Amino acid sequence: MSGRLVLVVGPSGAGKDTLIAAARAALAEDPRFVFPRRDVTRPAVVAIEDHDSVSEAEFAARLERGAYALSWDAHGLRYGLPSSIADDIAAGRVVVCNGSRAMTEAAARQFAGTRVILIEASPDIRAQRLAKRGRESASEIAARLARETPDVPAGAIRINNSGAIGAGAAAFLAALRSMATD
Repeated sequence: MSGRLVLVVGPSGAGKDTLIAAARAALAEDPRFVFPRRDVTRPAVVAIEDHDSVSEAEFAARLERGAYALSWDAHGLRYGLPSSIADDIAAGRVVVCNGSRAMTEAAARQFAGTRVILIEASPDIRAQRLAKRGRESASEIAARLARETPDVPAGAIRINNSGAIGAGAAAFLAALRSMATD
């Protein structure tokens, strides 16, 4: 099997971190899969997000040192995936990362065989999940939902995560396992 990068993308509140956490737990004993943490220039909400928080200055220093295989800016924040993912892909592993639709083309140019999984959920469900985070007011959440566009990267596997988390997790796991065998 050749390694590949799998970018998990989708709008805020769709449940990307939840599905990634479920897959990480389910595949913990399977050495074919790696779930690296990304750096983000925002504090993490530990219960719902899995990233390392870094300051703008630290991010810039890490970027300068080559710490990131991929980095991008979105929504006023900076994001970076560790340079170690290149070694994991070269070693034949499936590297599963929370990404952004805006960087999928750059990732595919850098890592042949990159796949994209788009996690979707209905606007009502996403609004409920965003409200539970407590980072935005109701009017800010409504504005966020109104301005988002249904951008679907070419070739993306689409998973609707509007229902029970178990159903979304099962579909996500099935997609990941298929990528480890093709």
